[in-house]
Amino acid sequence: MPKTSIQFEYEKETKNSVRYKEVPEDGKAPIVGSLYVQKWYAGTSKTLEITIEKKD
Repeated sequence: MPKTSIQFEYEKETKNSVRYKEVPEDGKAPIVGSLYVQKWYAGTSKTLEITIEKKD
């Protein structure tokens, strides 16, 4: 199955996590939307890239 890489950029901090918003490709709808990552892992990162793979 195809793998897709999704780019996220910093949106805001919450109590224990950091919220990132998806940066969709031009002309395409978001796949995930918002992503919450625990602060201990996110650190000071302003961007993230996640790779997902569909398995049927």
